[in-house]
Amino acid sequence: MPKLELTSPRELRDRVGQEVVVSDWLELTPDRVDRFAEATGDRQWIHVDVERARRESPFGAPIAHGFLTLSLLSKFINESVSFGASKMGVNYGFNRVRFTDPVPVGARIRARLAVKGIEDIEGGVQLTWNVKVEREGAGKPCLVAEWLTRRYD
Repeated sequence: MPKLELTSPRELRDRVGQEVVVSDWLELTPDRVDRFAEATGDRQWIHVDVERARRESPFGAPIAHGFLTLSLLSKFINESVSFGASKMGVNYGFNRVRFTDPVPVGARIRARLAVKGIEDIEGGVQLTWNVKVEREGAGKPCLVAEWLTRRYD
């Protein structure tokens, strides 16, 4: 899907309730998973020990961290949406997050973003997104979330 080009995030008011963008696919390489493990201190074997994960994990292979998948939402939205004259954006939090299916290391994922709501705040707008992250070839999303972002004029 092509990048969504907005002159202002306020243009999304007419798109509430609609999916507005689908990101490009991204492969969760072993290197990305290892770097995330190192950065966060979460080196649990189900993520980084290939042989043990093959032997002992119910998934039969290493899986990416759920929080890695979640953290990639910023990458997905920044590469998929141009907010025009907006000076900056910030993550404001989540109302709901669920890791609904494992993501094997090496899998490709992408995000589907729908605008749930938009409200004025001092100096900008707060956007509520319904997000689904899907894994290529899987029958259900690997992550679902209600994500709050803020864009400032």
